[in-house]
Amino acid sequence: MKKSILLIIVYFGIINFISAQTVKWYTFEEAVELNKIKPKKILIDVYTDWCGWCKVMDKNTFSHPVIAKYLNMNFYPVKFNAESKEPVKFMGQTYKNEGNGSRSTHQLAYALLNGKLSYPSIAYMDGKNKLITAVPGYWPAEKIEPLLQFFVDEVYKTSRSFDDYTNNYKSKIK
Repeated sequence: MKKSILLIIVYFGIINFISAQTVKWYTFEEAVELNKIKPKKILIDVYTDWCGWCKVMDKNTFSHPVIAKYLNMNFYPVKFNAESKEPVKFMGQTYKNEGNGSRSTHQLAYALLNGKLSYPSIAYMDGKNKLITAVPGYWPAEKIEPLLQFFVDEVYKTSRSFDDYTNNYKSKIK
């Protein structure tokens, strides 16, 4: 009996440890709906299937335990394929991908990235589903950590620059 209880405790401990280190990704619509119930920032990883740096970012950045835990706690993380064919309803508008080619851009990706199509890019939205900004490029874990905190702490609303903020940032990544 004691062995069974111990095995159950160890099993759930391992499950909790593993789940704490993986990002719980939402669809765009799920994140928007969740934001109505419990407001948080929304982080949208805008990617394409053919983007090599997008895959590197998944492997090295979003899978980092510190980053994954931080994303799960402070954001509704969304993965959005910029070439998706599925329509997305948002703020009374339906966004589509009306292109015929294999690399046509979804209207939502275009809107989130302000027409600056670069992959990977991360769009940040506030707790009221308003776009804050989009940040292009590959971000390794140690570089994205202060950027995430910059948005969560709403430092972007002050006159303090991101460069100034990072000079005093204390990383949790060893």
